Amino acid sequence: MDETCVNVKRLEENEEQSIDEDKTDQEKAEEKLISSNRRSWKPWQESRSRIRECVLYVKKVLVSFASMEWYCYALLGIITALMSFFMDMTVAKLLNAHQWLYRCLKGHHLLQFLCWTLYPACLCALSTSFAHSICPFSAGSGVPEARAILLGVDMPDYLSLSNLFAKLFGLICTLASGSTVFLGKVGPFVHLSIMVGAFMSRLHVSCRGGKQRAAKGEMLVVASAVGVASCFGAPISGVLFSIEVMGTHYSVRNYCPCFFAAACGAITFRLLSVCSSDQETIQALFKTSFSSDLPYQPFEIFIFALLGLFCSILSCIYLFCHRWALRFVKTNKPISRLLATEKSLYSAIVAFLLACFTFYHSAGHFIAAELTMKQLLTSLLDGTSWYSVSQNASALQEPQRTFWQAWNPPGKSYFQTLGLFITAKVGLLVVACTLPLPAGYFMPVFVYGAAVGRLVGEVSAYLLSDGISSAESLINPGGYALAGAAAFSGAVTHTLSPALLALEMTGQCSHAVPALIATLVSNAVARAKHRPSFYDGISLIKQLPHLPSLIRACPKLANVQIKQFVIPAGVVLERTETLASLKHILNESADNEFPVVDSHDSPILLGTINKSQLREHLHQHRNEDLCKQLEEVCNVQPVRLHLTPESTVKQAHCIMSATGEQRLFITESGRLCGVITWKEMKKIIEEMAKEV
Repeated sequence: MDETCVNVKRLEENEEQSIDEDKTDQEKAEEKLISSNRRSWKPWQESRSRIRECVLYVKKVLVSFASMEWYCYALLGIITALMSFFMDMTVAKLLNAHQWLYRCLKGHHLLQFLCWTLYPACLCALSTSFAHSICPFSAGSGVPEARAILLGVDMPDYLSLSNLFAKLFGLICTLASGSTVFLGKVGPFVHLSIMVGAFMSRLHVSCRGGKQRAAKGEMLVVASAVGVASCFGAPISGVLFSIEVMGTHYSVRNYCPCFFAAACGAITFRLLSVCSSDQETIQALFKTSFSSDLPYQPFEIFIFALLGLFCSILSCIYLFCHRWALRFVKTNKPISRLLATEKSLYSAIVAFLLACFTFYHSAGHFIAAELTMKQLLTSLLDGTSWYSVSQNASALQEPQRTFWQAWNPPGKSYFQTLGLFITAKVGLLVVACTLPLPAGYFMPVFVYGAAVGRLVGEVSAYLLSDGISSAESLINPGGYALAGAAAFSGAVTHTLSPALLALEMTGQCSHAVPALIATLVSNAVARAKHRPSFYDGISLIKQLPHLPSLIRACPKLANVQIKQFVIPAGVVLERTETLASLKHILNESADNEFPVVDSHDSPILLGTINKSQLREHLHQHRNEDLCKQLEEVCNVQPVRLHLTPESTVKQAHCIMSATGEQRLFITESGRLCGVITWKEMKKIIEEMAKEV
């Protein structure tokens, strides 16, 4: 009796509680209705709605002409070109300020020394401290990391907006240090462009309303081409650079988007130069005026080939010294301890020592240290022989006379100056490559190769001035400088795109054959015995999981078979699987794709079926007999790509990179043995990187 009373009381209490909850829910609903009828707190609601309607209308009109991804490609090129132009303008102003202060202190050697040394030291320290305080991943070139990202390695910190801001500001400070530090912008700017490309990929997804996933890898490949095109206004060589350096396995579907975005970036960069009165019209960045009537004699082809051989030997020496310096800095305890705790101090010390060596009243007097990177390249690409210039120096214009005086100081000839420049800059550039700040290494290598070519051209012009009829007017040392720049930079990076880049930068198509011959010869020697390139060396030192670099360093890795890495295929369906077992498998398994075999006893791989497809077919046959079999319900899709246990890791990686497949089936004589997944593949490559 007591229990029934207690139950009744509990029921009454529960009913009262439910009534109270219903009242509160009703009151909340009424409050929401009243608040929705009130005027919104957001200002200018009508104007905002009109703007939104206009934006949606514009989007509808734009989509009617082309898909949104093409507008994203164009916007990518325009944004990258704007970044490049304003970066160059800022750096030029900082360099002019340094030169103005240095000239004002003329006659005061101590003050000039302090101005020459402390200015780049402070800028390098600022670049290092700012970059590492905002994002520690912003130091270096960024190209090796970008290559690893394009091959599927997850490195989100290298594509963040904080890294973009840190690398942009740090690169400006590095370039403002001038030719004292002798570093460039191409590599970091390609990385910056790829960061913008990642942002544009997210923008494309948001424009689609999140319904369709954008091809992020495709946008990043396009961005790598835009980076080079926006630096030099060279769209064709930018695309070739993205194919040779960035994309190990290039997809043909990226071909047109790369050219379109690179052309947008190059045109925007050139138009900005015209609008700022730097140039009168759209033209090459380093416009030259070589004679097109007879640019070179047939016997000079042999000299250009020798120039390529000379550049390849120098490139091997430079790459060996570069890798040794990186390992020494990493293994030397005092230096590694200093880099771990006081990176800014290390950058300031190294920049100060480089500036002391390049000071005009020390060794800088004999290596044209007063010229900027742009002035160095402009003077080296001059088509007039310096031997004839020395005879008529008074007839030169003021800028050319200044360049000539820098290469021909009192008491020295231009042969000695070029020789000292080539000898000293190797060591200086190797030391500068150890600085932990955002910096590029392509442009210094390009200028260095131009100096090598200029020396060979001047020697040829001097030796052949009397031996061959009218050779004095035919030998063009500027053409040798152009070929040398392409050959040396191509040998260092193991690419052929610098040959076309040199032609696009100078506007000289007459020297296309000599530049290509010199670059081919230099590449043939530099690639011998599987020597790693500049970017491969950095990937090996940093132990980045970049398979092509690992194979160049250790060729036996190319023959590693995948049979030792094969994992079970998970849930495997028979073609006679019943609807009842299929429903159970769908509820229990988390796989998105199932392999279908003839039977478990004879696992002949027939094809695959997606989980969504299987759900759809089961829903269509939900009222039928559960004993009905799989082959009677739906068609199995044949397997397009599969490997054997004897296939190599390189083959599996190539297929996955080119097709975007997340896993590949391993079969032997048609029988299913297992699968190799992209996650497992990345783990294998990371282990290889640690071993190498």
